[in-house]
Order: sequence, then structure tokens, then C-alpha cells
Amino acid sequence: MFRALGRWVKAVGYLLTGQVDSARRVLDTNPHVIRAKYDEVVREKVKRIQQFKQAVAGLIAQEEAKAAKIKQLSEDVANLERLKAGALAKAKQTVSKLQAAGKAKDEVHNDESYKKCLAAYNDFSSTLTEKQERIEELESDVNEYKKTVGEHKVQLQQLLREVEKIRSEAADTVAEVISAKQEKEIADTIAGIAEDGTAEELQSLRQMRQEVRAEARISKEMAGTDTKAQEAEFLEYARTTESTSEFDALIGLAEEVEAPEAKTEEPRNKDSALPE
Repeated sequence: MFRALGRWVKAVGYLLTGQVDSARRVLDTNPHVIRAKYDEVVREKVKRIQQFKQAVAGLIAQEEAKAAKIKQLSEDVANLERLKAGALAKAKQTVSKLQAAGKAKDEVHNDESYKKCLAAYNDFSSTLTEKQERIEELESDVNEYKKTVGEHKVQLQQLLREVEKIRSEAADTVAEVISAKQEKEIADTIAGIAEDGTAEELQSLRQMRQEVRAEARISKEMAGTDTKAQEAEFLEYARTTESTSEFDALIGLAEEVEAPEAKTEEPRNKDSALPE
């Protein structure tokens, strides 16, 4: 019993599933549903494109920030180059004065002004080297950003073209579905299997027409209308024929009628004529 009940439940489930699939199939082939689905696909792709654009915009912003940093560091490098040159010039001037004063090399190295110029020169040189290295790093990053952004721009263009293709495909698909449905309805109507009931309606009308004709024919036969119609037809034919013959006789077109031959009486025997 439980097995039978289980099979029944499964059968009902299969039936409902089949009905749902059939209904879904009908909905899926509806032009409005198809258009709505394509619109949803387009909206989803446009949404992703917008997210992609924001990501690319972030990369561009970083690229621009690094480019601005390179510009600033380049200005700093130029200023350090000038400061370094100034420190070197100041050191040369100090050394010249000290040498002119007869100071020895060790005394020159121990001079406070010389030490300041040397410290400044070394500081400017080390800072300049650091900034130059930083500029090189930033320039490498900027070049990488440019390459990546360029590739992403190409991808964005491809995505935009894809969206346009989908929009065009949506219009073509809806048109094809509508056309196919109309062709199917026409073919089904011609084949007599149309679902709109027109073929059955036509068959019913034709059947009714035949039945009405049959009823009229039976009614005429039962009422003797056919016999009277034949008699009237025969009388009309006789009247027309008689009138035509009379008219032909008046104008001399009537056929000559041979007069009947007169009967010749055999002569009576004289003997027979004598009275007995």
C-alpha cells in the first residue's frame, strides 16, 4: 500500500513538473518575456561595465598621483642639484681662502666652514640619489599603470560592443520568435491542428451546411415539391414547344405532313352482288 501511495505521489509530482515545464516553455517563448530577459542581461552587463570603469578610473587616479609625485620629485632633484652645486662652490671658495692663508690639507679638512660645506654636499648627494631612485620606481609604476589601463580600455570597448550586439540580438530574436509563431499558426491552421480552434470551427460550419442541405432535400421530398417541380418543368417545355411549332407553321417553316393514302376498295364480285 505504501509503495502504491509512493508511486502515486511520484506520478503526481511528475505531472506537476511536466505542467510547470510546459508553462515555463510557453512563457519562455513569449516575445515580451524574451525582451525582458534580454533587458535584464543588458542591465547586468552594463552594471559590470560600470564597476569595471570605476576600477579603471582608480588605476588612472593612481597613475596620475604617481605622475604628480614624479613631477614633484623631479623638481626636488633639480633643486638638490643646485644646492649640491652651491655647496661644492662654497667648499671650493673656502678651500681657496684657507690655502691662501697657508693652511695645510689637514687644517683645511678640520676647518668648520669646510666641514659644513662637505656635510651639506654629502647630504644633498645622498638625498638626490634617493629621490632619483624613487623617481625611477615611480616611472616604472606609471608605465605599468599605463599598460594596464590601456588593456582595460580595450576590454571596456569590447564589452560595450558586446552590449550593443546583445541589444541588436534581442531585437532580432523577438522578431524571429514572432515571425516563427505566426508561421507556425498558419501552418497549423492549414494542417487543421491549430490550437486557436479555427479549424474545428470551420469543420463545424461545413458540417452544419451539409446537414441543412440534407434537411431541405428531405423536406422537399416529403412534401412532394420535387414531383410538382418536375411536372411544372414538363408543362413549361410542352407549352414552349407547342408555341414554337405554331409559329413555324405560320411562317412556312413547319414540316409538310404527308396525307394519308386513301384506301382502295376492292371491286365487288358481280356474282356476289347478285341477290341470292
